[in-house]
Amino acid sequence: MTLTLAIVGAGARGASYARIAADQGAAVVTAVADPDPVRRQALADEFALPYDRVFTDWAELAARPRLADAAIIATPDRMHVEPAVALADLGYALLLEKPMAPSEEDARRIVEAATRNDILLAVCHVLRYTPYSLKLKQLIDSGRIGDVVSVEHLEPVGWWHQAHSYVRGKWGVEAESSSMLLAKSCHDIDWLGHVVGRPVEKVSSFGSLFHFRPENRPEGAGDRCVTCPVERTCVYSAPRIYERFLGDPVFEQWPLGVLTDDVTSAGLAKALEDGPYGECVYNGRNDVVDHQVVNLQYEGGATASFTMTAFTGLDFRKTRVFGTRGSLDGDGRTLTFHDFLTDTREVFDFDPDGGASAADGHGGADDELIRAFLAAVAGDDRELVNTGPDEALRSHLVVWAAERARRSGQVVRLD
Repeated sequence: MTLTLAIVGAGARGASYARIAADQGAAVVTAVADPDPVRRQALADEFALPYDRVFTDWAELAARPRLADAAIIATPDRMHVEPAVALADLGYALLLEKPMAPSEEDARRIVEAATRNDILLAVCHVLRYTPYSLKLKQLIDSGRIGDVVSVEHLEPVGWWHQAHSYVRGKWGVEAESSSMLLAKSCHDIDWLGHVVGRPVEKVSSFGSLFHFRPENRPEGAGDRCVTCPVERTCVYSAPRIYERFLGDPVFEQWPLGVLTDDVTSAGLAKALEDGPYGECVYNGRNDVVDHQVVNLQYEGGATASFTMTAFTGLDFRKTRVFGTRGSLDGDGRTLTFHDFLTDTREVFDFDPDGGASAADGHGGADDELIRAFLAAVAGDDRELVNTGPDEALRSHLVVWAAERARRSGQVVRLD
């Protein structure tokens, strides 16, 4: 059975998921909705869609009888709730990009719509689906490290990725998107809860916008990199960041495809001259944090510490899990199990498909997510998807509690 898919949001994520589904041969893209005429038509041409299956927004798609078995919603964060509710009411199975929504109220509306219509809803917490994560979870659940006592987890966002997405980009201003913790790291809070396997009872958090501020602007710096007299000595020079990606078919899709539809030297130069990605990172437009720690206490007393920082290379997450009988130390590529009883170590090697970035499909995690979602839809088996609406909502609630803790300087208890 070949499934049919509607793509709501034809940007980098929506287009990537569409291509993965088509490449796997398990689904056919039959409709696309996006307000941007260039993105919309590009995806329509790529999948040879007739004009009556190409829509200027989700509302046009929702005004028609159901045109596909499932829909992938990859609109901006603040535009998830309306299409999700409308398409759930039409009976579409839904794959929803994370975060579910910037507010608890909207997230609950989505969950209620999925429940009311009894449709499959999967949230794109891709970290759960890698062979690395599956093995780590299996080792914990089998009891090989005993009881989980504590976890240490690092998300190395990457210096240029922070500048691209969370300073110059669409997620730099919280009021226009969401908090950094929700936009970037709801993956990690979800993954930690999945690994520990218990609900969070208490959370504290600290973090701030440490570096990307006007007072840290280099002396003599201009407002735009292409005309800045100190650009050659600036770590966050936009030309230096983006020019190295020209000619790379992966990175030309992302991040370059976000800057311009003309992915050439001339097209990039024009984007840096006129667009937001050529602006100085110290201009003060952005307000989301560039580093944050979250401390979690789970039911039964286990704890976890999570660190998100911009000031690294872009890489896979680093995790250490400490148990009563052993420990695990992993970096997305290898996982080392230390057995305390025998005082021996066993190393599990993985070969991630690509790097950790969205351009590389999060090391193959995107492929595994799409495979699981399509199999769940085709077989009407929701057990194949382990990031359903209720579980995703619970992890989002922890994120919002952590943000309350960070802003108030208090420990927040969860019910």
